[in-house]
Amino acid sequence: MKYVIGIDLGTTNCALAYAALDSEPVGLFPVPQLVNPGEVREEALLPSSLFLPGALDFPAGSLALPWNAEPAEVVGRLAQKRGVENPGRLVSSAKSWLSHSGVDRTAAILPWSGAPGLQKVSPVEASRRYLEHLRTAWDFHRPDAPFTEQEVLVTVPASFDAVARELTLSAAEQTGCRNVTLLEEPQAAFYAWIERHPGWRERVAAGDLILVVDIGGGTTDLTLIAVTEREGELALERVAVGEHILLGGDNMDLALARAIERELAEKGARLDGLQIHALWHNCRVAKEKLLDPASKAAQEPVTILGKGAGLVGGTIRAALKRSILNAVLLDGFFPEVTSQDFPERRRRVGLQEIGLPYAADPAITKHLAQFLRRQDGSMAAPTHVLFNGGVLHARLLRERLLKVLNGWLATEGKTAVQALEGEDLMHAVARGAAYYGLARRGKGVRIRGGIARAYYVGIESAMPAVPGLPNPLKALTVAGFGMEEGTGASVPDREFALVVGEPAEFRFFSSTSRREDAVGTLIEELGPEIQEITPMEVHLPASEGAGQLVPVTFETVVTETGPLQPWCVARDGRRWKLEFNVRERIPA
Repeated sequence: MKYVIGIDLGTTNCALAYAALDSEPVGLFPVPQLVNPGEVREEALLPSSLFLPGALDFPAGSLALPWNAEPAEVVGRLAQKRGVENPGRLVSSAKSWLSHSGVDRTAAILPWSGAPGLQKVSPVEASRRYLEHLRTAWDFHRPDAPFTEQEVLVTVPASFDAVARELTLSAAEQTGCRNVTLLEEPQAAFYAWIERHPGWRERVAAGDLILVVDIGGGTTDLTLIAVTEREGELALERVAVGEHILLGGDNMDLALARAIERELAEKGARLDGLQIHALWHNCRVAKEKLLDPASKAAQEPVTILGKGAGLVGGTIRAALKRSILNAVLLDGFFPEVTSQDFPERRRRVGLQEIGLPYAADPAITKHLAQFLRRQDGSMAAPTHVLFNGGVLHARLLRERLLKVLNGWLATEGKTAVQALEGEDLMHAVARGAAYYGLARRGKGVRIRGGIARAYYVGIESAMPAVPGLPNPLKALTVAGFGMEEGTGASVPDREFALVVGEPAEFRFFSSTSRREDAVGTLIEELGPEIQEITPMEVHLPASEGAGQLVPVTFETVVTETGPLQPWCVARDGRRWKLEFNVRERIPA
């Protein structure tokens, strides 16, 4: 083993950073990829786009890569480009689908609105193919240090549930990796800041509270990291993590596209679904140009192909104006609200298309207010904020978040928050993952954090049967918030009856807000702050007969890679492991 490799497996883009074990500096790996048919170029990011071509989509031989003369699919920049023209063959947002508990995440469901007859792929398979591209590109450039022989750290949102983490780990292991560790993205971003600032201890002090705001293409992730003191040295501890919020740059690009669509409709131009998809992509490009710090332009041109064949249909020309951009982003996604303004719950239409569960309220500042508001009604008061994610590359949006945050803190009588500046927001997560690999070897600072939520298993109450009503369900805490990776806990003083010898259903739950529930705590009533993850039906073996009830206690192990392993232990030493089910039971 020569390197530690950090991979940001993003919703919109992937990045790879690395560090040699005999020297500490972290470097970025430019990823070779097709940018046009027949043209391979190294780029700093690999778009998380997978295009499944038909027989006539590309000329023969035009998809060749240096390590593969005839790939079956296109990954990266060219896939992203061609997907604008033919969205029915484009797989995107696989990471968001990987976190969607309402679908079977291991089934071939992508592209969700795929072309008829297309052989689809699962969210796990799409993730595997992005990782496979990174692996083969690495091996082509470093044949003396095969990817599968290095330590690989893959990042996931802090809000990913146990199933999504397990599936991400599975995708990495399917590429042949034997030494994979998962790391939460906000922690990785903070590790990158530490790596870039060796004198970080001079910029923070014991008692400080650091808010990490990570807004990428598909998700918004919020985390609080406390600065503590241990044996005379400053230490870091992750103390809170937000819910999984499907809200990011993709939503903003679509909002801009809809604004231009309205302008065109007023002029008599009507767009179909394919044209709106192309406009969505073109608005992303125009938005990034306008938000570039060097840009002084009042607008950026946007073009959409006409509906006719060749040039007959003409080209629809429009422009994304800076005034529209600022109004849509600031008023729609970063409005100035109070710390008491939480996301709105809207009445939903009775019948809906099945798709990604995007956040109903696009106001990111409202989600932030809800995250900072504690259960007792007080507000957590961060002293520093670290921005991460491609969306916050825009100074306009960082300044709005700082203005809103400082307004809340002033109302609470607290000191203004300080921004931790100077980061490469597009690559920080990959860089931080590589640094964490070094820190695990004693060559850096580690953040104490553990798992980002509490986990529970459902326990059926021992009550007389009532016609038409199931017995009430209680929840036993099997892993508490912050339980460290590589540790275990047991509940020796509570016994439960385990059904063995016949199929039985087990139900698992989690919570990001119940941070005080210790292992062994029995919750009598399941409130809205405890969400069900995924049920599983399993036939646990019995020594004799069927339908036995065996008295057991619980043990839980949190592995080094993150997944949970709850065990049921009988008095005679027999043990049954309750794996989280990765093949979802879809609600009827």
